[in-house]
Amino acid sequence: MLVWLSEYLAQFYTPFSVFQYLTLRGIFSVITALIISWILGPIIINKLNHLQMGQAIREDGPQSHLSKAGTPTMGGVLILLAIFISSVLWADLSNRYVWLVLLTTLGFGIIGWVDDYRKVVEKNPTGLPARWKYFWQSVFGFSTAVALYFSAQSPAETELILPFLKDFALDLGPFYILFAYFVIVGTSNAVNLTDGLDGLAILPAVLVGGALGLIAYLTGNFQFAAYLHIPFISGAGELMIISAALCGAGLGFLWFNTYPAMVFMGDIGALALGAALGVIAIIVRQEFVLAIMGGVFVVETLSVIMQVASFKLTGKRIFRMAPLHHHYELKGWPEPRVIVRFWIITVVLVLIGLATLKIR
Repeated sequence: MLVWLSEYLAQFYTPFSVFQYLTLRGIFSVITALIISWILGPIIINKLNHLQMGQAIREDGPQSHLSKAGTPTMGGVLILLAIFISSVLWADLSNRYVWLVLLTTLGFGIIGWVDDYRKVVEKNPTGLPARWKYFWQSVFGFSTAVALYFSAQSPAETELILPFLKDFALDLGPFYILFAYFVIVGTSNAVNLTDGLDGLAILPAVLVGGALGLIAYLTGNFQFAAYLHIPFISGAGELMIISAALCGAGLGFLWFNTYPAMVFMGDIGALALGAALGVIAIIVRQEFVLAIMGGVFVVETLSVIMQVASFKLTGKRIFRMAPLHHHYELKGWPEPRVIVRFWIITVVLVLIGLATLKIR
């Protein structure tokens, strides 16, 4: 929105043209989302407390979690508000990618809101039934994949590229839709599974989101894309603004979510953040790099799959409890130790992911 305003004002006072620069708008997007989170955070937390939207704690989980019962959840609404307000202010709203990411994020956020509402307000421990949750995730994920496929303006937008391989590019054709669908839905659920400890999911999401923002900037710049031998996707650079907003909103939320948490993001935040990361990775054609940088999300998901498969096939459990972070808690690790070590691992994985852009 402010892009259009600055463009108009630059006709009368040229310094306003500085707001046309993507990097500057990215910086302001981070700051705006962070300030919005700081301002709205206490208001939303007090409102959630007043409405008694407290988190229910599993009785079969770590005993240290019982003290968290009643902590307000659905705090993901704070993240979504900060992302949307900042993105609308600083992004170029004529860019199709901006709206695809925002609408997909909103769609998955609505699914999470319904799930949280049924758990917290209606006191339904199962929340939204799994089949309905997956159905609506499929609806939004498939719709986004179809929109991306049919709006593609160059072959590079639907080609599969692999890290470390300079000249490999496989045209997926219609299979792009299925591939994109699985990336969106899979990433959304992976972030949701990771969201089990104070701050565990939000900082990795911020780190991965920031890295994807940098990749989006490089992908949308012809010269940088040619230098790095990555696909040039016209207009993808604008996603840097949304990634920046995600970083600012995430850091602002972490201010209140750090151990011991004053608020939990709930499914409304986790599902939406995961979907946003998935869509951005698909647009910039770096799905495998997303898997590397989001390795914590991948391992957490695999731990659940392995646990369920092992128990059904052999009647035995591989881990003391899944997802993986609960396994380490039950081994005696203090919660802050688990959180910080997973953060450190994510930093390393993000650096490795960024290194793949050059090592080709």
